[in-house]
Amino acid sequence: MVFEDEAGQSMTPPRARTWGRQGITPVVRVRGRGSGRVSMAGMACYKPGERSRLIYAIREYRGRKDEPKGFGWKDYRDLIVRAHTQLGGPIVLVWDNLRMHLVAPLREFFEASTDWLTVFQLPTYAPDLNPQEGVWSLVIVSLGVV
Repeated sequence: MVFEDEAGQSMTPPRARTWGRQGITPVVRVRGRGSGRVSMAGMACYKPGERSRLIYAIREYRGRKDEPKGFGWKDYRDLIVRAHTQLGGPIVLVWDNLRMHLVAPLREFFEASTDWLTVFQLPTYAPDLNPQEGVWSLVIVSLGVV
């Protein structure tokens, strides 16, 4: 059983107010360039009797011309194929109703892969049904994005 979800994180540091001594302008130092965005798509994989696995892909967007901001249907297809290869068996994929998940080329891929792939769509807004939702805060911290 494979649960898929995606998340994004801005690389721009948040603006905030702070206190300082009267007459002295406080300076808040921030590491990094602070531009762009990181998009992640991940799959939490579960099989009875085996440890769970996380298979994910990351895309960094820096605002360059002709650079995609996020994942396209081919990226999702490739992630599913990679999971199939790494897990070495049939997949029951559970994911949300993101518009990109419902495009015609991806549906055609599902129909062509019915011998090893079964897909279930979650209801419109059901983060409590997808265990992958809780993984993102851990992944973002471990990758050093924040």
